[in-house]
Amino acid sequence: MAANDYYNTSYPPTGPATGHASSPHDRTDAPLPPLPGKQSQHVVSPVSSPFDDDTCPPYPANSNNTTHSSGALGGYPDTSYHGPPQYGHNTTASPYDTPPAHGHNDPFADQNAIPLQDKMSGMSASPTRYNADPERLYHAPEKKRRRRKEKEGWFSGRITWVVYTLTIVQIGVFVGELIKNGILTGSPIQTKPNFNIMIGPSPYVLINMGARFTPCMHNIKQVIEADVQSWPCPNTTSLDAGSLTCSLNELCGLGGVPDQSGVTDFANRSHEPNQWYRFIVPMFLHAGIIHIGFNMLLQLTLGRDMEKEIGPLRFALVYFSAGIFGFVLGGNYAADGITSVGASGSLFGILALTLLDLFYNWSSRRSPVKDLLFLLLDIAIAFVLGLLPGLDNFSHIGGFLMGIVLGICLLHSPQALRERTGEDELPYTTVSNPIHDPQADPTHPPMASNNPVVGLSKFAKQPVSFFKGRKPLWWAWWILRAGGLVAAFVGFILLLRNFYEWRNTCSWCKHLSCLPIKTNGVEWCDIGGLNLTTTSQNSKRDLGFDMAAYALDSFAGSY
Repeated sequence: MAANDYYNTSYPPTGPATGHASSPHDRTDAPLPPLPGKQSQHVVSPVSSPFDDDTCPPYPANSNNTTHSSGALGGYPDTSYHGPPQYGHNTTASPYDTPPAHGHNDPFADQNAIPLQDKMSGMSASPTRYNADPERLYHAPEKKRRRRKEKEGWFSGRITWVVYTLTIVQIGVFVGELIKNGILTGSPIQTKPNFNIMIGPSPYVLINMGARFTPCMHNIKQVIEADVQSWPCPNTTSLDAGSLTCSLNELCGLGGVPDQSGVTDFANRSHEPNQWYRFIVPMFLHAGIIHIGFNMLLQLTLGRDMEKEIGPLRFALVYFSAGIFGFVLGGNYAADGITSVGASGSLFGILALTLLDLFYNWSSRRSPVKDLLFLLLDIAIAFVLGLLPGLDNFSHIGGFLMGIVLGICLLHSPQALRERTGEDELPYTTVSNPIHDPQADPTHPPMASNNPVVGLSKFAKQPVSFFKGRKPLWWAWWILRAGGLVAAFVGFILLLRNFYEWRNTCSWCKHLSCLPIKTNGVEWCDIGGLNLTTTSQNSKRDLGFDMAAYALDSFAGSY
């Protein structure tokens, strides 16, 4: 501490320039900076702190016969040791000055001794004491700053915009269903002529809002032959024959359908209804609170996870394709009087994707058996519920089949197959879109392998090189995937042709959507069919009274 106090002693400078007497502690080696108040070459900023982590301040020039070196860098004074002055050079001799021995400068002479004096305490010490501390050159370790969360793009795949958008739209449409049912019937949910167990609107309101109802989409042979002209109105609340006062145009709504009053031949397509969009609109309609609650729960769990994994484009493609294909399959083989609504077909496609992804990455899953049992339980419960009366299980089956086929085409190859073919697993381009770090290796930019535009341009320029060196197993797998995609497209086209032109039916297919059970003399598999009888009065055909109640009951909903 004595040495430190000595270097910070506030003695005024001496020498000829000041005209003061020399101090007994005058040093001729590199003196430390003087007080800020007496310093002439280095000005301390009034706002700076002695604790600032900046570069070391330069030493001022020595006032005791010290000259500037011409070779000093940056104009700083020479701080090298030049030894004590020769004897007799100072005007006033110091009691510590002694003649040098043998004519040499002795750095350990008495004039260089450190005198003892009182220690300056605390803040009364000179501020240059802290600036002269060599430890100030070592910066204290900075605290680790929290990295700001990277902004996620609209289509980065991390935020499941497709699931969120679909959910918001479907909930909004369901609220509109309740409002419309309340306006037409006086109650937001159906209570008359019977109670909707799903706690939602009546099937006639759903038909009027776009449910899949085949009489609004093409000619029905029974309807044409019976010349049925009266249908239930959207505001029907009773089973009386007088409630059948609306035309098919009023029941279907959405722009209406052509008048079929003069059509007697089933093959006559001149006045055929053709509301084809009823294969798409029902995905946004639901039969009740219970129905939409279960669907949205599955959509926001499994659907959200799947969209995060494969990206929004693949997810949306599977979602809509599975839903549409399910409604097309149901339109061909389900009962004509069923009112089919809901996103169940789409969600069955997502279930199929999840099941495939589990099988593909079985070895890397933490508990694959548990995940498999959970998925199989969900699928079994949904299929069993589809066997209840009035439910369209064909939508579930069609959505699941389309999900399997598209999953094989769109998902990455199974992990075991990639290991055998030597194929690397790259992230889905719609999910991973990293930004190139300029400090990283410039020879391996990450955008080269993950950018779909780059990959597509390389394939377009050199399509043959993409297939070079591929193993036979790789070829077999890709042929299977291409064949599955072609089969799905061809199957979809054939079902549409059958729905509008061929009208081929399947006698045993109905058992995929119902159980052979009879209650109150009615077969479950007959519920939903348009088994109409007619009565003739004054050459006018209409629904008979006895069949009116059955006709109303036959419009069951697909949940």
